[in-house]
Amino acid sequence: MAILSMTGFARSSGRTAGFQWAWQIKSVNGRGLDIRCRMPGQMDEIEPKVRKKISRALSRGSISVALDLRHEGGDQDIRINEKTLALYRKIAEEISSKDGVRGARADGLLNLRGVIEVSDFSLDEEEKRTLVTALLAGLDEALAALNRMRTAEGDALQKTLISMLDEIAGLVDQAKLCAALQPEQLRSRFSHKIQELLAGSADFETGRLEQEAAVLAVKADVREEVDRLSAHIQAARDLFTGHGAAGRKLDFLFQEFQRETNTICSKSTDIELTKIGLGLKAVIDQVREQAQNIE
Repeated sequence: MAILSMTGFARSSGRTAGFQWAWQIKSVNGRGLDIRCRMPGQMDEIEPKVRKKISRALSRGSISVALDLRHEGGDQDIRINEKTLALYRKIAEEISSKDGVRGARADGLLNLRGVIEVSDFSLDEEEKRTLVTALLAGLDEALAALNRMRTAEGDALQKTLISMLDEIAGLVDQAKLCAALQPEQLRSRFSHKIQELLAGSADFETGRLEQEAAVLAVKADVREEVDRLSAHIQAARDLFTGHGAAGRKLDFLFQEFQRETNTICSKSTDIELTKIGLGLKAVIDQVREQAQNIE
């Protein structure tokens, strides 16, 4: 199964029973699944269904979805919310009786928020059911188109990441050669230094110096870190051919890449191994940046 990018855009539109509608969905990378909906007031009630459909189709990303809905007839339905108006009148009368202020006027009450409700259309139950069915089907179309785009971008991203993994694998192979030679190089270097010290003074204990040299050689050995990097490379390749969302797993895995490489650089006593470690850090940083877009 190919990996999916979290970046994409899709649109679907249509006409249903005298209405024009259009869905727009935009997806960018995110730590989890964050859904933001912008719906016309007449369709607020379908937002839970919209969120449910998106949650089933996508597992990660910051998702913005907007519905544009227009009545082709253009008629507006204006009505007064009697319950809200009665509440405002009651409050106005209480204030007037207590403080002696002038009572509320009709024009003032009508200007209060929520008293007048304006909609571009009014629907009976059957019309609304037909419209909602069409809108949700249109959302399915947009989500399918979004996933096609995310899949296409994921394919390109996967090729880039595999190429980078191949580069990391090449550097790790070079590090293995350096790591295999490093203990002997350290012993030779310490042996040379010991001979120089002994030549200058007879007070040095040869056995103690050799023990210290052996301890330092063990601490500087990076073969375990290099072997773990090889294992991480194979784990990353397995994720690319596995099933399900791989983004979080890859992000964690590349953190481990970074940790092992930092240890190699800190332990290294060889210029060539240090150069390889710095090269690894540079490529791993690029890989982590690219992996941020994987679902």
